[in-house]
Amino acid sequence: MTMTQILSGVVLVLAPPAWLARRRYGTAVVTSALGASSVAVTVAVWILGRWAEGDRWAGLLGLVELAVLLLSVIITLRGEDGPRCAAAAWTACGAIALWLTRFSFVEGPGDVLTIFGFGSMLSLPAVLIGLYLRGLDEGRNKAVVEARRAQRLELAHDLHDFVAHDVSGMVAQAQAGAYLASVDPARAVAMFERIEQAGQRALASLDRTVQLLRTEEGTGRGPQPGLSELAEVAERFTASGGAEVRMDLPDQPVPRELGGTIHRIVVEALTNVRRHAHGARRIDVQARRVGVWLELTVTNDGRAPGADSRPRHGGGSGLPGLAARVEALGGTFEAGAYEQQAWRVTARLPLAGREEPEQPETSMRTSAGAGEKSG
Repeated sequence: MTMTQILSGVVLVLAPPAWLARRRYGTAVVTSALGASSVAVTVAVWILGRWAEGDRWAGLLGLVELAVLLLSVIITLRGEDGPRCAAAAWTACGAIALWLTRFSFVEGPGDVLTIFGFGSMLSLPAVLIGLYLRGLDEGRNKAVVEARRAQRLELAHDLHDFVAHDVSGMVAQAQAGAYLASVDPARAVAMFERIEQAGQRALASLDRTVQLLRTEEGTGRGPQPGLSELAEVAERFTASGGAEVRMDLPDQPVPRELGGTIHRIVVEALTNVRRHAHGARRIDVQARRVGVWLELTVTNDGRAPGADSRPRHGGGSGLPGLAARVEALGGTFEAGAYEQQAWRVTARLPLAGREEPEQPETSMRTSAGAGEKSG
């Protein structure tokens, strides 16, 4: 093996151990070390003698070396910031520009401009790509932080909607029960039973909301839509073109927490179909009662190419948040490939609550008044 072959492989030999050391020392240090090694090889070539332009071995390994340096610049600019990152990028880009001098002498301003142009032509796109990817990451992280903050604030609205509704109903029924106790004791007993049930629902809602506040992933809250709004969502989705949405929902009412969660799961699944499964033509949404459970499935008939390789027990920040909400409610959630090109989102939620008892007309008016005051 000639000295040319040895020198042309120095950076490539150092690249694997340097890459393994990046977790300990940082990507910027690794990029600086690779750039400095490339510059050292160039200086050694100046001393020992330039390479011949027809040397294919040196040219081939040199191109691989340039690719390694460019990739290091992109990764460094994406993952780090500050003076150390800038020094690493300058070192690697300088090594790229000097690489051309391994084959010829610098004899005048024209050669200097050639070297500068060569280095800029290769380095500038890598720098721009690295900065662009870092901007995307920063924007995504900022969006996640803002979304979590907003979601936790929205959970306060859930606490008001779920707990205050039941508590105000309890107050109204207690007022009516106090009157019925002297007029119709049998009806008063039934009234107090409904008060007990409302109290249990309020406590369950409070426990679930507190549990959601303790999770890392919050969950979003609009005006707390439920199953009744899904028909309009499906119509809008189908009317916009693409897949046809077919729904099979239970006729019996479900607890408010479950209805809101189902609505969010369906909306997130439809959004993911629009973004990732352009070839889908049909989406089946089915929710049914199975014993004390409510099972929801959202299936589309066409995944986007390459979807199998993506970790989709969730996706992005939407499905993981829904998974956290479903688990906080005591259920299970999963999303993944189904049959050939289909994709299915499945949620299994416990029916902790049942159909709410009818309240007297007087208590309805009192509850509305209490709700206006508490809002």
